[in-house]
Amino acid sequence: MQYALMIYIEPGYGEALPGEDQEAAYADYAALADDPRCLVAAQLRSAETATSVRVAGGRTLMTDGPFADTKEVLGGIYLVEAADLDEAIELAARIPAARLGGAVEVRPVVPR
Repeated sequence: MQYALMIYIEPGYGEALPGEDQEAAYADYAALADDPRCLVAAQLRSAETATSVRVAGGRTLMTDGPFADTKEVLGGIYLVEAADLDEAIELAARIPAARLGGAVEVRPVVPR
């Protein structure tokens, strides 16, 4: 089954790490991206670069910035193939943000 691992972090958290810790975190992110169970890995640009789109009354409305103003923002995603939720959680626990004050939301993907 496929699972989305969505990484929520405080903006700038990576830059706040000491250089050695920052390098180790990036190596951990890269190692997970290289895991054969990882189908897609993507880091997102800052939330300030987002555009939110809504359609109301047949009109497309756009707003600069993220959909919601929150302390933590969606910073990246992994799409993984895992046997079950336990395996997906094991993969999510490898994501540095999970141990550095952020959170990783694990959500099953609806099959097509």
